[in-house]
Amino acid sequence: MSAYFSVHHRLPGRLGRTGTIRTPHGDIETPAFIPVGTRATVKSVLPESMSDLGAQAILANAYHLYLQPGDDLIYEAGGLGAFMNWRGPTFTDSGGFQVMSLGAGFKKVLSMDSSTARHDDVIAAGKERLAHVDDDGVTFKSHIDGSMHRFTPEESMRIQHNLGADVIFAFDECTTLLNTRGYQERSLERTHAWAKRCVVEHERLAAERTHRPAQALFGIVQGAQYEDLRRTAARDIASMDFDGFGIGGALEKTELGTIVSWVNEELPDDKPRHLLGIGEPDDLFTAIENGADTFDCVSASRVARSGRVFGRDGRFNVVTARSRRDLSPIDETCDCYTCRNYSRAYLHHAFKTNEMISATLATIHNERFIVRLVDDIRVSIADGTFDAFREEFLGRYYG
Repeated sequence: MSAYFSVHHRLPGRLGRTGTIRTPHGDIETPAFIPVGTRATVKSVLPESMSDLGAQAILANAYHLYLQPGDDLIYEAGGLGAFMNWRGPTFTDSGGFQVMSLGAGFKKVLSMDSSTARHDDVIAAGKERLAHVDDDGVTFKSHIDGSMHRFTPEESMRIQHNLGADVIFAFDECTTLLNTRGYQERSLERTHAWAKRCVVEHERLAAERTHRPAQALFGIVQGAQYEDLRRTAARDIASMDFDGFGIGGALEKTELGTIVSWVNEELPDDKPRHLLGIGEPDDLFTAIENGADTFDCVSASRVARSGRVFGRDGRFNVVTARSRRDLSPIDETCDCYTCRNYSRAYLHHAFKTNEMISATLATIHNERFIVRLVDDIRVSIADGTFDAFREEFLGRYYG
């Protein structure tokens, strides 16, 4: 394994645990929230600020970096971390999620409502299907200039090796809850075939590039909301030579814990598990309790740019009138740069006048809030107070 994982503490009778992932660019103490820097930047925030607020690693997007500025340029720059001036561990996803979001035009969320499931060839109203899947790969149209491109498992591996992240993911097809059971089964077969090809190509490229730091390859478990498909997928992916595992695909929020537990009951205990696309406080507790070690989500930074910020008593919008003359910080217990130096009134002013600093300050706070929450959850597992901490935190946040 190029990324070594060790377990330290466990939740009695459950799948949750703490641990350490060791990478060439530093250790990641788990469970850990991995902020998303889609295009080699967490929007509006300097890498130094991300480090100061406690982020242990950053996840970037292979699809977007392939299109712009190009993975070959990032390779010449010394890899993703060097290019974006981030000295810690990095992750890149494979582009599989973009297959779903571009192909079907859905919002960029993991949680969906299966009650709307009807058929396989669903296109959101008024949106062109930009990606077409076949058994060999995906042909897609660039959202930037309309040019045509082709992703295969081998191409995804080539791109991610050029990007040079510490943790990379196998190329997969991310289905939606709108797809039928029959399509889910066919898609799972395709994803498994692609996973095998990714392992072969990853090993070939790693042997050619011994002058670069080793990269850990994670296989992705799909299967939507079906227990038999999820468990079968987990067993099949676990049988391959992966360094860790990603849990992907659309699922209903109410079924999050159940689905994560199905998968993690089948996966080996001695390798890390990453849950793709989770970032709400209640989801974090649920995912961790059921064995997720790391997770990423764009939500914290995305909502920050519209003035929505996290507080102990829930999320609120600092742009509303109630914050206009409020000279208190967003959260008096928060130790982030924003809360130590600025008031709600200042953020209200900055957003109302469209000052760029508004997004920076709100994003710093939101990212710190989620990073700190997961850090506190990790401590609560270690000291045996997880259940009490969850009840207290969620009771106040959603109360």
